[in-house]
Amino acid sequence: MLEQLIYFLSEYTNPEEFTIKGTFSTNRNLNQLETLKHMKDIKSLKKTKSYKSAETPKGQRLSRKEREKQIINEAINYFSEVGFSGQTRELARRLKISQSLLFRYFPTKNAIIERVYKEVYLRRWKPEWESLIQDRQISISMRLNKFYQEYTAAIFEFEWVRMFIFSGIKGVSLYQQYLKFIHDSVLQQICIELRHEFNIDGPDQIPISQRELDLAWNFHGGIFYIAIRKFIYGTEKRDDFSDAIRDSISVFISGAETVLKDIHK
Repeated sequence: MLEQLIYFLSEYTNPEEFTIKGTFSTNRNLNQLETLKHMKDIKSLKKTKSYKSAETPKGQRLSRKEREKQIINEAINYFSEVGFSGQTRELARRLKISQSLLFRYFPTKNAIIERVYKEVYLRRWKPEWESLIQDRQISISMRLNKFYQEYTAAIFEFEWVRMFIFSGIKGVSLYQQYLKFIHDSVLQQICIELRHEFNIDGPDQIPISQRELDLAWNFHGGIFYIAIRKFIYGTEKRDDFSDAIRDSISVFISGAETVLKDIHK
């Protein structure tokens, strides 16, 4: 349907004379065309749905648990495509259920978003990653490489990346929640381990400085930017980023020693 509508609109060679039922201006028609083409480009980034929300067979009633799972899976797909400004009415339409039925399971849009956050973000996190970062029997280079290879394998996904960016743009609270989680569980620990690596007093003697945290954020953000190129800009076609991640870690550790010694001179 989408492709047919794009073709229909693009066939008009004289946009100045084109209106739909005489209600839309030329500029609006062109904007709609660009929006439709953009949505087609977005869907091309997503090869398959990671979260399947199968249709309910006719005459079959789903249990509450099954229906909730169906709603959340489709909400993940929907919000990753259009952002958190997407309407629950459209979500219900995609699910082929009434909006009133949707609200029986999730009374507000925020309730849906909270469940999406738990499903997409919290369930991906492995508690053992925190222990891995702190395991000083392994070199810091090997620790970071193992963590970021596994972490990116878990989050470099169309839904995860796009919803994370949309939540930041729209100010959805899950964005702040997750960033605080990463700050406490990953970046703060990396700063502590770097100090130990380069024989600098720990945070119990000297608090972690903002410059140290900035160093860790810049490193972490550089790795995440790979996902931005792939799932937001659509300019990255590769699926294997292990070499890029390994190189980023090598550069980070090499440069961190110089910066830390300058901070603590």
